[in-house]
Amino acid sequence: MSFLVVPVIVYLGVCAYIYAMQRSMIYFPTAESSSAGAQVVPLESGGETLNILAIARPGPRALIYFGGNAEDVAANIDALSLALPDHSLYLVNYRGYGGSTGRPSEAGLFADALAIHDHVRARHPQTSVMGRSLGSGIAVYLASRRPTERLVLVTPFDSLTNVARQHFRLLPVDLLLKDRYESSSFAADVGAPVLVVIAERDEIIPRARSQALIDAFPAGQVRVSVIRDAEHNSLDAAPEYLAAVRAFVADGPTGYPL
Repeated sequence: MSFLVVPVIVYLGVCAYIYAMQRSMIYFPTAESSSAGAQVVPLESGGETLNILAIARPGPRALIYFGGNAEDVAANIDALSLALPDHSLYLVNYRGYGGSTGRPSEAGLFADALAIHDHVRARHPQTSVMGRSLGSGIAVYLASRRPTERLVLVTPFDSLTNVARQHFRLLPVDLLLKDRYESSSFAADVGAPVLVVIAERDEIIPRARSQALIDAFPAGQVRVSVIRDAEHNSLDAAPEYLAAVRAFVADGPTGYPL
C-alpha cells in the first residue's frame, strides 16, 4: 500500500493549492484605463470605491455592463455607445479592477451590483443589464433582485461549479470552490425579457452550460442568438453580436412572448 501514499499526498497537495489560489485563477484584474468619451464615476460600496465608466445621456434609458474575468471594460465603450445611442452607459470596474479598490469575490461583486443598480436606476427608471462571461453570473443575480428592463447575457453559464467540473474533471470542485455563481438557481426570479448570446465555437464555456441556463428560465422568456464561427474572446469582431444586442435592448419587445 505504500506505493499509494505518494500519489495521494500529491493529489491532496494539488487540491490544497487550488483551494488556496482559486480566486487568482478566477479573477484577472485589469489596470486602470479610460476612454475619451467616458467619465469616471466613483461609487462607494461595502467600504470600497468602485470606478464606474459612464456616458450620461438625457432620458430614462440606461445599460449597466458587467464584463468578463480579464476584460478591460473601457474597450467596449465606443461600440456600445454607437449601438445604443439613446442609452446612458455604465461600465463596471469590479473590485480590484480598473482602479477600483478591494479584492474581487462573489459576495463582494453581488453587493456592488446592487449598489450600482440602485445608483443608476434612481437616475434612469428604464435600466437594462448586460453581463459577459463571468459578468453574466453577476447580471443574473442582479436581475433576480432588482427590477430590470431587459437582461442580456453573453457567453453565459448555469453555474461556475459546473464549468469547473468540465475543465477539472479529476478534482472535487464541489468541495473546493468558494465562488460558485449559481445563475440557474436565480433564473426563476428574473422578471425581465432575456437575450442569450452564444459563441458557436466557444472553447471556454461549453455549450451545454449555456443551454442549461437557458432551460432554467421560464418558457418563452429567453431569446437566443448564436454567433456563427465566433469563439469566446472573438465575439466582438462579429457585427451580428452588437446588432443582436441593439435589436433586443433598443428596439425589442417590452415583454413576452419574444
